[in-house]
Amino acid sequence: MSAKGVRVLDNVWIPLSDGCRLAARIWIPEDAEQNPVPAVLEYIPYRKRDFKAVRDSRIHGYFASCGYAGVRVDIRGSGDSEGILRDEYLQQELDDGLEILRWIAGQTWCDGSVGMFGLSWGGFNGLQIAALQPPELKAVITVCSSDDRYNDDIHYMGGCLLTDNISWASTMFAFNSCPPDPLVVGERWRDMWLERLEGSGLWLKTWMEHQRRDAYWRHGSVCEDFNRIKCPVFAVSGWADGYTNTVFHLMEHLRGPRRGLVGAWGHKYPHMGGPGPAIGFLQESVRWWDHWLKGIDRGVEDEPMIRAWMQDSYEPNAPSRPGRWVAECEWPGSRIVSDRYRLTPTGLEYIPEAGETTREWSGNGDGNRGVHTAAPDEPSFDVQSPLSVGLFAGKWCSYAEVTDLPSDQRDEDGGALVFDSAPLEESLEILGAPEVTIALAADKPVAQIAVRLSDVAPDNTVTRVTYGLLNITHRDSHEDPTYLEPGCRYTVQFSLNYIAQRFPAGHRLRVAVSSSYWPLAWPAPEVARLTVYAGESEIRVPRRPPAEHDDHLRPFDPPEEAPPIPSTLIAPAHREWTVVHNLRNNEVALDVINNDATIRLDDVDLTVCKDVEERFTYRNNRYDTLRAEVTGKRGFRRGDWEVRTVTRTVLSSTRTHFRIRATLDAYEGDARIFARSWDEMIPRDFL
Repeated sequence: MSAKGVRVLDNVWIPLSDGCRLAARIWIPEDAEQNPVPAVLEYIPYRKRDFKAVRDSRIHGYFASCGYAGVRVDIRGSGDSEGILRDEYLQQELDDGLEILRWIAGQTWCDGSVGMFGLSWGGFNGLQIAALQPPELKAVITVCSSDDRYNDDIHYMGGCLLTDNISWASTMFAFNSCPPDPLVVGERWRDMWLERLEGSGLWLKTWMEHQRRDAYWRHGSVCEDFNRIKCPVFAVSGWADGYTNTVFHLMEHLRGPRRGLVGAWGHKYPHMGGPGPAIGFLQESVRWWDHWLKGIDRGVEDEPMIRAWMQDSYEPNAPSRPGRWVAECEWPGSRIVSDRYRLTPTGLEYIPEAGETTREWSGNGDGNRGVHTAAPDEPSFDVQSPLSVGLFAGKWCSYAEVTDLPSDQRDEDGGALVFDSAPLEESLEILGAPEVTIALAADKPVAQIAVRLSDVAPDNTVTRVTYGLLNITHRDSHEDPTYLEPGCRYTVQFSLNYIAQRFPAGHRLRVAVSSSYWPLAWPAPEVARLTVYAGESEIRVPRRPPAEHDDHLRPFDPPEEAPPIPSTLIAPAHREWTVVHNLRNNEVALDVINNDATIRLDDVDLTVCKDVEERFTYRNNRYDTLRAEVTGKRGFRRGDWEVRTVTRTVLSSTRTHFRIRATLDAYEGDARIFARSWDEMIPRDFL
């Protein structure tokens, strides 16, 4: 593939119908004005001018070198764009996106065809805008995104509140506090900054006012009507990310051309992603664009629907993931068999296939539930987990730093019910979402359950493979939860996250059941004891028999990128993840430091820094002492111009309410030019 010379349009204003202007940086082939090309749009709030400038130059410069216009637009109210950003995925954002597509298609350097490309936010709005069916949008590449904003996003999981919700809210709290660049917007930069500081608001409050799956979350959830998406979709994620399920949902429910790719990556583009292996993802993207935007047959329609990295057994916190690529030509895969294991007093008991009875499975945590009476001699097990179960779970959404991945699960299993299989006589490979059925009772009206599937090596090292959560009041519905009757027996069914994993011969499967999973998820209002009944409790794992075609898959190329813009390292990144138990006051804390490198962007003489500290604590195993605190700092400096912001968010709870306290301070030089604080109480809603 021959590379073209590239011209960069550093800042281009896109006018909208209401008078607002959005800021864009555009990479085009040098001859695009004479020979128009298709365009690729990435539309996100993460600031094209500074925080994402180096990354953007590598990606969109590459697309331009391959004959495309790479267009990076700051969402309204972010970066150098005008207006205020008040929340994620608002209708205003989608309407602006439609106008952007029309504007791009009308430029002299564009031939009228546009694709949308993005990771996380850009992956979300690519799907959401595709569902609006704009004629200019011909194809989408969505990476690490969701089709369901309630049940498969960073806010809630199985009706449980994720603490990544506060992490993410704090991230956007900090981003929204940043000013535009005076060199781009001129003297009005300070007025624009103050408008943002005053108007963006406290997003965490909004998200926590919607604790069940209501109209707020249905907006932007393309699973409400998959048939609205007509254009081709290439869906991508990684097993260390929080968004793997979406790839399989889209492959199952979309009806247009579609392909899925899941590697061993975290929340990153696959050419940048650990724990690896990284691939030539930009080359794969260009193949997709060539096929659907230029009409060049690159064979993408002849390839399997899903390619997935079948992970081999690995040690916890390993910096890489051994394995191999496998493929399925359809999804759900007709070759995949559901193996049943029953939870018994002696461990996981394999139920031979001949003894199975047909059963319907919902696959989304909302299937049929029932209330039953235990048989007199049926074994049962009680669990009332300490809050320490979850301290070594890693983050819901991993950025593939070794620090934020789950550790050896022996650190967790002491506070859980543990069921081991016999050592496997031959290797077992699974691909899909394991399903659990748990017959249980709780002694409180609100309770949660966490189920983990792990790989137990012969040396007893335990590696978490996948997991799932359920707020048991959501056992029948995420829209209309109902309280539990203490002591009453219920049967619940829910899915664990999709996974591809090989368990070698001699290893064991482990199912661990706990009544809390802090700080990955916020616990129930008060300590609940679960009774699990063995007779009806089981896990089904999606066994995938070996396939000969796996040995003949087209290999991926090594990663390629365009040369990055010049930058100078001022201070290296600093990441830490520390668990501390203070025996003097019996406080347990998970402390996270997540500081990006401080760099100077040489072409615009701008130094930028981003520091984040998170702290999750409790004392004496008491639920009324739970506390999450996130502090974010953002700074910008050019000559005598220096600005910085400090945001702080604290979440705590009582049995009846959540409490949010937050502060925002902005400085120009040494002078604080803005300060605001919040103190909000939000009732718990079956949570």
